[in-house]
Amino acid sequence: MWQGSVMSIHVAPAASAPMITLAEVRAFPGRGLDGDRYALGTGHYSARPSVGGREVTLIEIEAVEALDHGIVNAAGERLGIKLTAAETRRNIATSGVPLNHLVDRTFQVGGVRMRGTRLCEPCKYLEDLTARPSLMSGLLHRGGLRAQILTEGVIRVGDVIRPA
Repeated sequence: MWQGSVMSIHVAPAASAPMITLAEVRAFPGRGLDGDRYALGTGHYSARPSVGGREVTLIEIEAVEALDHGIVNAAGERLGIKLTAAETRRNIATSGVPLNHLVDRTFQVGGVRMRGTRLCEPCKYLEDLTARPSLMSGLLHRGGLRAQILTEGVIRVGDVIRPA
């Protein structure tokens, strides 16, 4: 059994807009996070159909930190990519949460119930937007989780994340 926590929360009002870091945010089933580009229909991929939806994305802070300290390239050199959780363009940074194992599983983020729908693999758009050329390889299979919001509620920094 595991238990993790919300480290930070981020939304952006439009595609390519800087992420805004919040202490709390309201989550809406079928829509997303209040003020976020995908809830507003202004995200980069909003016009494209989505398998699993774009209601909320999560990323492990451990994966973000590993970009700078732990991940090496094929030549054995550290990637050395310094990136903040907000720069990953994911909505919720977690600690102690095995996100890859939550695909097709229900979990709680504070009082909000979610269901993991698919991995959120890094894309060329993210790599270009952050101007970090090795970001895609560094976050491959560690780029986070897309999730569906099942119950409305407020998510706060410090909230517990646990299996439902």
